[in-house]
Amino acid sequence: MSQIASYPSLNNKTVFITGGGTGIGAVMVERFCQQGAKVAFVDLVVDKSLALCSTLKGQYQHDPLFLECDIRDASALKESINTFQQKLGDISVLINNAADDTRHQADTLSEDAWDNYMAINLRPCFFATQEIIPQMQRLGGGSIINMGSVSWRKKQTCMPAYTTAKAAIEGLSRTMAATYGKDNVRVNTLIPGWVMTERQMTRWLNPDIVQEVQESQCIKKTLQPDDIANAALFLASEDSNMLTGQSIIVDAGWA
Repeated sequence: MSQIASYPSLNNKTVFITGGGTGIGAVMVERFCQQGAKVAFVDLVVDKSLALCSTLKGQYQHDPLFLECDIRDASALKESINTFQQKLGDISVLINNAADDTRHQADTLSEDAWDNYMAINLRPCFFATQEIIPQMQRLGGGSIINMGSVSWRKKQTCMPAYTTAKAAIEGLSRTMAATYGKDNVRVNTLIPGWVMTERQMTRWLNPDIVQEVQESQCIKKTLQPDDIANAALFLASEDSNMLTGQSIIVDAGWA
């Protein structure tokens, strides 16, 4: 996909992305690199993350940096953030993208499994924000993008812990937007529809489901990771400098 828009305000900005090694996150890594940003990301999928860095090496103004990190460990997440800050400078864009939407049922979900889903899908959004806020304050502002999901809005029943966490993220975004607006820090939730990533296509989808989703959308096209990255670029840039505390849905009118 060719680059649709150029955002000069993103040039040389430091961008930190969780779950940047695959799927939507990997596309965001490349798209921000295309804008001249200094991109750092964490993931647990080491082989694909290293392959992404190798592919992008030398293509753009700055090569992306990767660290393996289990974001369920708040201390490890904060350590990664500080490592990148020392290498790239204060972080002005945070994208809390990492998530786990593995299917599970309400009547069999254990306490440990519930806690694990929260530790992946919700808790890192808060603690990454907590660690990065002082950096954004030093810079005079920043943009935090928390990735939500239309799943709870669609009342999907196949992953109750995931949908609960994603609903909570919208509340977290609004609270953080109100708390740090005085510092010119913007916090928004970016909500994708059913995006056809490799993970979705190999685990949950088949041609019949894809067709069913398209028929339920206002725009009868399949959502791609680039469609979400386009919105992330806008939310990260100064073009959206008065947009905060909002939930932006990119789902072709599905929800």
